[in-house]
Amino acid sequence: MTPAARRRNSAPPREELLAAAMAMIADRGLDGLTMAALGREVGMSSGHLLYYFRTKDELLLQTLEWSEGRLGGERSALLSRGTVPVRERLLAYVELYVPDGPRDPHWTLWLEVWNRSQYADADARDRQGAIERAWHRDLVALLAEGISRGELRRVDPDRTAARLRALLDGFSVHVAVGIPGAGREAALAHVREFVDDTLLPAASPAALPAS
Repeated sequence: MTPAARRRNSAPPREELLAAAMAMIADRGLDGLTMAALGREVGMSSGHLLYYFRTKDELLLQTLEWSEGRLGGERSALLSRGTVPVRERLLAYVELYVPDGPRDPHWTLWLEVWNRSQYADADARDRQGAIERAWHRDLVALLAEGISRGELRRVDPDRTAARLRALLDGFSVHVAVGIPGAGREAALAHVREFVDDTLLPAASPAALPAS
């Protein structure tokens, strides 16, 4: 066995590398995530990490995909609870979407990857698009379910999902970068009000308990 093969066989699994990268973003911010620092964290050389990721852009994108995969599993579990009212599941989707607060590591990474996307190749941009399409697809399906069950107004699910996600993105960026007065709870309150005002049947909001 060659030295290179021995190094590959002893390397941490890819998921462990991505988890370590995300933990470093949470602890030190994006500036603290370098190939050299990640290598020290997991006991690998920078050159060995480049074997896996080629560039820092690729490391960031794969870390975002890994984080999104975990969020996707959580989102699926929340939205598949068919006995739970659609409004409650919709608000759970919103709470999962909005950052926990300034420097939320997932949103910090999301913003950085999209900032770099203007220089990315077609494959990378398509992978980024797949992340957005998953959130959109799940929201469209939930809205369509609510309409079919008579729990939501008869709106166009696709157009409404696009508008609601634009609202969420706007609030989320403000929360993630720490704009004064744009905290998570304020953002959630605005979105709950929007949902009740625009999506619930006219007589329903007063009868529903506050969330």
